[in-house]
Amino acid sequence: QVQLVESGGGLVQAGDSLRLSCAASGRDVSTYAMAWFRQAPGKEREFVAAIGWAGPNTYYGDSVKGRFAISVDTAKGTVYLQMNSLKPEDTAVYRCAASSRITLATIKRDDRYDYWGRGTQVTVSS
Repeated sequence: QVQLVESGGGLVQAGDSLRLSCAASGRDVSTYAMAWFRQAPGKEREFVAAIGWAGPNTYYGDSVKGRFAISVDTAKGTVYLQMNSLKPEDTAVYRCAASSRITLATIKRDDRYDYWGRGTQVTVSS
């Protein structure tokens, strides 16, 4: 069993930065691929970014490439999402996810992730 707890969301203005954290715990969590997804009201869940605990490969959704960065701190068991140049369209609930059965072909599929956090709200005002 894996537990994921997100933090760091809030209300910011367009152009601001924000860093989200996902504290991961549980058996064999270091063997899981970790990802961030987001979901805005009335929209489907969207892949944001993914990484393995061993790094260094990272993967990003097209809408956040060049603005967001995912990283891990294995000592703290935490996954981060650094969000820069935020836009109003980045407004969503951001959720951390973990999977033991991801491949490159499926890394952006939310149905391939086994564990989810409850999410943290990010609101970007114009």
